[in-house]
Amino acid sequence: MAGLGFYINMANCIGCKACEIACKDKNEQPIGVRYRKVETFEGGSFPKPYVFHLSMSCNHCEKPLCVYNCPTGALYKRPDGIVAHDRDKCIGCQYCTWSCPYGAPQYIEEIGKSGKCDFCADLIDLGMNPACVDACVMRALDYGDLDELRKKYEGTDSLNILPSADSTKPSVIINPKPMARKGA
Repeated sequence: MAGLGFYINMANCIGCKACEIACKDKNEQPIGVRYRKVETFEGGSFPKPYVFHLSMSCNHCEKPLCVYNCPTGALYKRPDGIVAHDRDKCIGCQYCTWSCPYGAPQYIEEIGKSGKCDFCADLIDLGMNPACVDACVMRALDYGDLDELRKKYEGTDSLNILPSADSTKPSVIINPKPMARKGA
């Protein structure tokens, strides 16, 4: 098993943010904190404008910089590949937020600590899906063993709108819209 990962189908995503709202609701996040973010990108020009959406959270990277740079061990990698966060060990130093090239860890001012997507590990441990996956009305999100996702879906972990995948090796497969591909 390669570890758990997400599949994101940008071709199906309509930017409704149901996944983002489900994540905020499940994790009771305060205003301004979003563990899953849906970003909208626009470009082109008349007569060929384009728009696409990308739903991203923690990529539960193979080489997570947030884990390597956490001085207390509050961030750690589970055997199933989930990058987890122990809030009791977190001292709020924000090294994780500064280290992650994807902006996944979020500093939560109200509690003086960081937080991040934990892949809904509590739900997965009960045999359920992550909240974002179940909330997606277009079925643009999926998850599972990364090797199995690669067999099931075509995609990439690199887009021209994302940092290089070389440094962290994100556990994500993205089916991009053509204008979002690397080098496009």
